This record gives sequence, structure tokens and C-alpha cells, in this order.
Amino acid sequence: MLSYQILSTVRLGIKSLLLHKLRSGLTMLGIIFGVCSVIAMLAIGEGASYEAQEAIKKLGSNNILIRSLKPPEAARQQAGGGAGFRGMSLKYGLTYDDAARLQATIPGVKRVVPMRIIRENVRFGRSEVPCQVIGTLPVYTEVTQVEILRGRFLTDVDELYKNNVCVITAGLAQRLFPAEDPMQHSVKIDAFYYRVVGIIRETGKAEQRTQAGRMEGQPLDNNVYIPLSTSRTRFGEILIRRMAGSFEAEEVQLHQVTVQMRDTAAVETADPQIRTLLKRFHDQNDYELIVPLELLRQAEATKRRFNIVLGSIAAISLLVGGIGIMNIMLANVTERTREIGVRRALGAKRRDITLQFLVETVVLSVGGGLIGVAVGMLTPVVVSMATEMKTIVTLWSVLIAFGISGAVGIIFGLYPARAAALLDPIEALRHE
Repeated sequence: MLSYQILSTVRLGIKSLLLHKLRSGLTMLGIIFGVCSVIAMLAIGEGASYEAQEAIKKLGSNNILIRSLKPPEAARQQAGGGAGFRGMSLKYGLTYDDAARLQATIPGVKRVVPMRIIRENVRFGRSEVPCQVIGTLPVYTEVTQVEILRGRFLTDVDELYKNNVCVITAGLAQRLFPAEDPMQHSVKIDAFYYRVVGIIRETGKAEQRTQAGRMEGQPLDNNVYIPLSTSRTRFGEILIRRMAGSFEAEEVQLHQVTVQMRDTAAVETADPQIRTLLKRFHDQNDYELIVPLELLRQAEATKRRFNIVLGSIAAISLLVGGIGIMNIMLANVTERTREIGVRRALGAKRRDITLQFLVETVVLSVGGGLIGVAVGMLTPVVVSMATEMKTIVTLWSVLIAFGISGAVGIIFGLYPARAAALLDPIEALRHE
């Protein structure tokens, strides 16, 4: 019997809303846009955070990156063209001794991979492509994400005998050898020829430090890898940049050293130890440490704060939609005062009147919430197609947005429903 009364009240509430379709639809718009904005904004924020975290993860959560950094004083002198700077050799950055000390003294170190990064043009026939020549060790593939497409990577034999061999990335192979097989040819870098022994694919992009000490967003498909010993012999320790009327010479032994730890616990303890060790042998601030594990945690914390901010901004739309519902329902109470009086005179109780108006507000909010969920899940897809921005719709954002829309209907509909139930039946019947 009770369930039948509730069902009858629900039908009556829906019927009352359908009598004013346009007004009911406009009232729902606030909830629709509110739910849509919550889902869409959180999806955009989640996508941006995911890309940032993936880029950090590619650096390796067990790795610590140390990069040579031009001292601030030298950088200012170079920018200002100070007397006594041009034509002189500037020495800074990481050394081979630094790499050896890190391997020998830091507990928990699995391997140390040094790198020299030199900007040069690589040539084959009439083709010439600017690239980064990276001198490194064979274990490079064990600390970075590398896929060997053809041939092999560098070997210990190449390093020992300073072989003129190279491994090129797939993108560079396509640019240099559009109609040839790279594995059957050699490329020319500076004055020397290097036999191509392998083709690899690097995932994503990374910033590498060049001999000029700048951070370059060089695509990873434009790199040439040669043995570190070969790089040291062929290019020497002093790297020269020629300019009109003068030149700049920089002595940088290593541009980057990647320290791979055995686990993430070792990363946290090794970070301060590495800083102390390097500070002991470097009089100037000519290096920087990058700890991907710390960056990842910072990115996760930023993501949480970002989601709270975006969710709060979007929730304001739901609040506005709730106020709109309350406003319309209060107007309904005034318009239908005589109807309420007739129902009370025929035996309807206050709870029946309360339930009727509460059902109407819940139908408006839940209906608007369902439409908002559909539009909100479609919006990120459109954004991704239009801007190539990654968006991720999460289940929890949909549930939160829809749950809030239902709560808004109950909270903002309770007062108008209660106001209608408290009307005096006799006064309501006299209302014109």
C-alpha cells in the first residue's frame, strides 16, 4: 500500500513537470552544464597530468640524472660578450672522475652511464641533417627505453677498440636514407665516417644538454649514438664554436651522467649523498640533479591539487543550477497554492505534499545529471579530436558529478517542498 502511494506521488510529480516542458527543460540546463563541466574539466586535467607523469616515468623512477650546467657567471659573460671571455677556453661540468666516484662510493648504485652530447651535422651522399651525436656506453639501453629495430646497439668491443660505428634512430634513418638500406652504408660526421650497425626507436622526447650548455628539445628520432671512447678521441675534450671574429671554446668532458639505483628506496638515500660528493669536487655550480622519483611525486601532488581546483570551479555550476531549481520550485508552490489546498482538503497529508514537490526537484536534477553525464563524456572526445590534447574520463569523476547532481535536487528541493506542505489548507483554497 505504501509503495503504491509513493509510486502515485512520483507519477503525479512527473506529470506536473510535463505540463511545463519548456520551463522544466530550462531549469535542468544549470544541472546539465554543471555535471558536464565537472566531468570535462577533470578529464582534461587528468589527461594533462597523465602525459606529464608518463614523461617523467620514461626517465626511470630508479634513475638519478646529473647534467652539466654552465656556471651562471660564465653564462652572463657570454651573453654580454665580456672582454677576456671570447677566444678563451671555459671549463665546467661533469668529469670522467665524477662518474668513477659515483660508481665506487655511492651505496646501492647498479650502474653509471656517462654521456657526451655534441651538436653536429650528419651526412650521407647529398643529404645532410643536423643531429645530436651522443657518445655513451653499451649499457645505455638498460637505463633508457630503447627498441632495437634492426642490427644491434654498441658493444664492449666497440668501446674498447674505439670503433667508428654508430647506431641511428629510425627518424634519422628515414631522412638520410629515403631509398637506401642504412645497414649497408656509413655516415659522415665531422671528418670521420661511421658504419651504421643498428637502428633504434626511442620512446617520447627528452631534453638533452648540448655542448653550448643549453637545454634543447631535440627529438629523440634525430640522434646518432657512438662509443664514448670514440667520441672522446674523435672530438677531443675541448668543443669549439666559431663566430664572426672570434670563437668560444668549452671543455666539457661529460654532458650527462645517469645513475641507476637498485630500487626506489636507494634513490632517496643516494640523492643527498651524490650532492655532497659532487660539491666536494666542484668549486662552482656547474651541474644539476634531476630525480624523476621526486618529480613524479610532485606531479602526483600537483594533480591532486589541480583536480580539487577544477572540481571546485565546476561544482559552482552545480550550485548555481541548484539555486535555479529552488527558485523555480518556490514559484511553483506559489502558482499551485490552490491545488495544494484541494489535495489537503481531499485527505492528502503533509508528507504527501512534501514528497510530490521533492520528487519533482529530484527528477529535474537526476534527469539533468544523466544528460550532463552523456554530454560530459562526449566533450573530452571532441576536445581530443580538435586539439590533439589527451583527455581521460575517470569513473570516479562521473560518479561524483552525478552524485552531486542528485544531492543538489534533494537539498535545494527540500525547502520548497516543506514550504508547500506547511500551507494552511483553508487559506490555500481561498488563494486565487
